[in-house]
This record gives sequence, structure tokens and C-alpha cells, in this order.
Amino acid sequence: MRLTRYFLPVLKENPSEAQIVSHRLMLRAGMIKQAAAGIYSWLPLGFKVLRRIEDIVHEEQARAGHLAMQMPTIQSADLWRESGRYDAYGEEMLRIKDRGGRDMLFTPTAEELVTDIFRAHVGSYRDLPLTMYQIQWKFRDEIRPRFGVMRGREFLMKDGYNFDLTKEDALHAYNRHLVSYLRTYERMGLQAIPMRADSGPIGGDDTHEFLVLAETGESEVFYDSAVTDLTFGDRDIDYDDKAQCAAIMEEFTRLYARTDETHDAALFDQIPQERRRTARGIEVGQIFYFGTKYSDAMGATVQGPDGKSVPVHMGSHGIGVSRLLGAIIEASHDDKGIIWPEGVTPFHAGIVNLKQGDAEADAACEALYADLVAAGLEPLYDDRDERAGGKFATMDLIGLPWRLTVGPRGLKNGVVELTSRRTGESEELPPAAAVARLSDIYKGIV
Repeated sequence: MRLTRYFLPVLKENPSEAQIVSHRLMLRAGMIKQAAAGIYSWLPLGFKVLRRIEDIVHEEQARAGHLAMQMPTIQSADLWRESGRYDAYGEEMLRIKDRGGRDMLFTPTAEELVTDIFRAHVGSYRDLPLTMYQIQWKFRDEIRPRFGVMRGREFLMKDGYNFDLTKEDALHAYNRHLVSYLRTYERMGLQAIPMRADSGPIGGDDTHEFLVLAETGESEVFYDSAVTDLTFGDRDIDYDDKAQCAAIMEEFTRLYARTDETHDAALFDQIPQERRRTARGIEVGQIFYFGTKYSDAMGATVQGPDGKSVPVHMGSHGIGVSRLLGAIIEASHDDKGIIWPEGVTPFHAGIVNLKQGDAEADAACEALYADLVAAGLEPLYDDRDERAGGKFATMDLIGLPWRLTVGPRGLKNGVVELTSRRTGESEELPPAAAVARLSDIYKGIV
């Protein structure tokens, strides 16, 4: 993409309404524009990152054997009355009426709707296990929407639902989701720590939420510092292997890590003092096992091996897709702007032409652009007739991981400059070698 053909309304000054880093940088980088309190339009750059995150979530859900679907954003209140949650959910639920006077609601979550789909089409234990998920816009009418996409009213969320014959099978689904989430977050350059949490309006006895440590987090967290040494890495996972998934679950949850809602001071004090930590955390996902809560209430049963009808065991599993974008920025930025991890960057590299209009520099940039595209990468070419300082400032603000700087002086020596946004380190390379280096960096990512 050439910047002269792109829509990138960057701001030079910090917006007064932005209270935290991610909100400020997303506005300044031209990623979002507020439409109403807690509701945003996603402009091309922000939308591109959002899609990168969504693609990773889809890929890891498919790897774990989960089936993608799409449910409506508007639901009938009747299903929620059936489960008993319509009145209990609270004022965060946006309740509306259609022209026929029927009570409807804008989806905050979809346990009832997916349970209704299940009970209409599944009747035998032979159809189990089954896990379906969607990535869909949700709405919760927060009393104080703030912090940009971190605590908005409208948000993009992955919500998944498992149906299993027994508690043992459902707990395997719980472990399987934890494993798939660990892989998902690491692909985005994040360390998201699973912490024992409160189930809230979803309900259930077992739940973990995943938190990214950040000063602006809304939750206070207490943890053993050893949890930050854990990495998922490139493990070969068989998601059908109950023992393997349970072992990974144990590995990542055996050390103390809890939110303030479930913090146990006595257990925390048993940790060696030098490893006790308190911090703030941003929730980016949560998994639940709630047994037969919804299947009992809504008659979601199957015929078991003995011919008797039994309620299925269920769980739900969410990832805050739009919130993740803000969390990544909170965890990865400096005073110049965003620093995108390679896995979610909107463009893989930026090309800066130091002398736009110079025949040799223009030709070299065009050749670099074509070679990067041929290598399967997406570059952003700053072809504006602008001072070099302004071009560098824009590239630093929008946070592309790598920058290729092309100028007459370097070209005389047959080189371009490749710069890492994260470290600031630069090296001079022939153009073909720079393209090869970037191809190698993104190998296995693109």
C-alpha cells in the first residue's frame, strides 16, 4: 500500500479525552474514531490489525477442533426468561422491542441461543463432543465506558460453547480451551496469565481468566513471579489427548495467580517473599465450566449409551478480540508510539523514501515494494512529498516492526537501511538481502 493512497488520519497532539496509552495512541495513529460513548468506528489501520487478531483466533480454534458459526446480534428475550437470566443480568443488557412489541435484546453473550440451537438438532450422545464458536460484535451498556476499546460498550468477541456427555469430558474441553488460548496469545506477542477468577453473571464453579500485566489494568492481581517464566512455545499438541491437555493446564495454573476477586491472602503468604508480586492486569479472555446450569433450565438433553435422557455438560469460552488490540498496545509501546509484534502488525514493513522525486530513490523504493509483495509480505510505502523527520515520526507512531529507509547516499553504496522498531537497531544491507532478511523474520508468521 502506498501512503498517498491510504486513509491514515494521524494526529500530532494527544487527544484530551484519552486517559490511557492505548486509547491515546489508537486515536493519534488514526485507527479509530468515536461514534458515541464507548462505541467506535474502526478506520482502515485499526480494522487491519483487528482482522489480524481475528485470523489468529480462527486458526487456533480450528486447530483445537472447534467449529465456527455465526449467530444473530439481536436475540429474543423469551430464551433468556427460560434460563432465568433476563431479569438477573442487570442494566448492562440493552433491552429493546421490535415493531410487534416483542421483547428483544442486543447480545451481551449467547449461552441461551446456542443451547436452543443444540437442543433443536442434537439428540444422541453419539453426536458429542461438540464445540461451536463465533466471533461477533456484542453490546454491554457499561455505566462508565472509558479507556477506548478497553472498556467500550460495543466490542468484538470470540465466544465458544462446548457440549459434552460427562463432567470429565467437559473438563477436558475446559483444559483444551486453556491450551488453545495460551497458543493464541503467544502468537500475538503477549504473555497472558491464566488466573482463578469469579464467574459473574455467566455462572459456574470453574473459571479462569487470562490477564496481561499492564499498569493501566482494571484488575489488581496477585501472583508468584515464577508464572512469568512460563512460555508455551512451539509445542506439538494433540488436542484429543486428555492427559496432555490436563498436564499443560496443571503446568500453567499450579503457581499462585489470582485477581482481587478471588485472592486468598493465606495462600499468597505461603509463596517465598521474594517471588510475591502485586500488579494491575487487563483481562483478555475467560473460560467457564458451568455443568448443566443451562441444559437443565432449557431442556438440552441427549440419549445416553443406556438409552436414558441426560442433560449435557456445558462450558463457555471467550476472547476479547477488540480489547486485545488495546492490550497489545498497553504492553508494547514507547514514547514515540506503538510497537506491533510481527504476528499482528497491519503492515510487515514500512518503506521510507528520503528523497521523493529523485529518479534513483523512487525506482529503488518501487523495486523494494514489488520484491516484498512478491515475497508474500505487505509493505506500507511512504511516498509522500514530506520531510524525512515527518515520515519517521509517522512510522514510529503507527508502530510497524521494521522500516526500510532508502536515500541517495545509501544507494550510492548499494544499500538500504533496515531498522527494528523495537530495539532501534539498524543495519545497512543490499536491497535483495533486506528483502531476504524480512522474509526470514516472517517465516512461519505470514
